[in-house]
Amino acid sequence: MTGKTLRRGTPLVSIAPMMDWTDRHYRYFARKLSLRVMLYTEMVTTGAIIHGDRDRFLSFDEAERPLALQIGGDDPDDVARSIEIAETYGYDEYNLNVGCPSDKVQVGNFGACLMATPDKVARLAQAMQSATDKPVSVKHRIGIDGLESYDDMLRFVDTVAAAGVERFTVHARIAVLGGLSPKQNRTIPPIRYDDVYRLKKERPELEIGLNGQVRTYEDIRCHLETVDTVMIGRKAYEDPWFLTGLDEAFFGEPPFTLSRHDVVESLYPYMDRLDAAGLPPRRMINHLFGLFTGLPGSRRWKQALSGQLPPIPGRDILSHALEAVPETFP
Repeated sequence: MTGKTLRRGTPLVSIAPMMDWTDRHYRYFARKLSLRVMLYTEMVTTGAIIHGDRDRFLSFDEAERPLALQIGGDDPDDVARSIEIAETYGYDEYNLNVGCPSDKVQVGNFGACLMATPDKVARLAQAMQSATDKPVSVKHRIGIDGLESYDDMLRFVDTVAAAGVERFTVHARIAVLGGLSPKQNRTIPPIRYDDVYRLKKERPELEIGLNGQVRTYEDIRCHLETVDTVMIGRKAYEDPWFLTGLDEAFFGEPPFTLSRHDVVESLYPYMDRLDAAGLPPRRMINHLFGLFTGLPGSRRWKQALSGQLPPIPGRDILSHALEAVPETFP
């Protein structure tokens, strides 16, 4: 599978959209670790795009490509308008969120609760496609309360595919919309990989991706024997060094050669840009805690970046934190 290219050009491996985590600062950092994985924004609502600070929600660094914008919304006109606005920023792909189970999202009638109304999702997808010539994909769950069977999911996928969607990424758990928090919905409903595998076998013409509890390279390899793409979630954030082997393992690129110290030092110009823009260094630093996970000095690294940061340039904060960890490891 090394170097494999899908007919639609989709990268084999991606990092999931994660609220409060996959912002532009994390994505810039992630690109230092992998040049080839597909990156996704946090979910951005149509209301934020249409009525909010567009640069805040939509701008990104060219280094982040390939990059997809994930949208949350339930009105076809609004999602089309949001795509039209986002097109001026130059995203590579657009994704509709049909997987988030939070109460706030349910009140807005989008996210996972949309699985109960596949015809509406089809209309939303058509509206998105009408506003762009870029790929439009859907990220959804196996099912939701009361619509938990494989056949329920298949009806959902078939309805949306009939609207022209060819890419689906399936979080291989149902979402329990009543009684579980978003955190619990990531762990309590049982994982159902076989349903995603079956979907790919029964709908081979569609591009099917799998998300959920992907923790190792072997997990990725195993899933790619059946599905087209794999999406990594929390592992990519909590242990970012995991990303450094992906380009070699799944994209046929040379081995990653930088050290963790090299990566941190490569962020100094970015920290300078934050300082120049009057933005707090915390915007980037929050995403760096896991860089030394499992290594000597990891605790000291986290301590150096925690709490009240000193009023000095961001690059100096990182430089001082690096002094707490070895440059080489056994």
